[in-house]
Amino acid sequence: MTSELCYLQEAASHDSIIEEINAEAFGPGRFVRTASRIREQGPHDMALSFVCLDQDQVIASVRMTPVWAGKAAGHMLGPLAVRPTHKNRGIGRHLVRIAVEAAEKAGSQTVILIGDAPYYSPLGFRPIVPPTLKLPGPVDPRRILAHPIVEGVETKMIGMMRWRG
Repeated sequence: MTSELCYLQEAASHDSIIEEINAEAFGPGRFVRTASRIREQGPHDMALSFVCLDQDQVIASVRMTPVWAGKAAGHMLGPLAVRPTHKNRGIGRHLVRIAVEAAEKAGSQTVILIGDAPYYSPLGFRPIVPPTLKLPGPVDPRRILAHPIVEGVETKMIGMMRWRG
């Protein structure tokens, strides 16, 4: 059986399966992570959040949350999760590209995430140097990565990151 992958904007009907995929990927500890402190402040932007379907089954998702990254109007990418049955096929990377492109079209100045540089660097994410962005909880500053959309936005990324309503 061949795989038919389809990438779509997230819909409200996807919520329970996305929660299941995130639980599978990150476990119950996901709620105590620093990124969750920001996500708790307000809803993610469904217009910039996407799922991947194989046949009719949601097998991956990425969400984008509107944030203030200091004084920069941006989006926080994550969580990004792919079912174990579909890992290592480029699905996560494709979802990241789609989400960043959508954020750019929506006027976002930057996309921020907490993650592994080796995975995200080929997608245009770099550590913020010097680490001037603060998050509402402990985090290794080397894992705070940014994909600048607007030239010079790094000069605005000083201070606390928080939900942007």
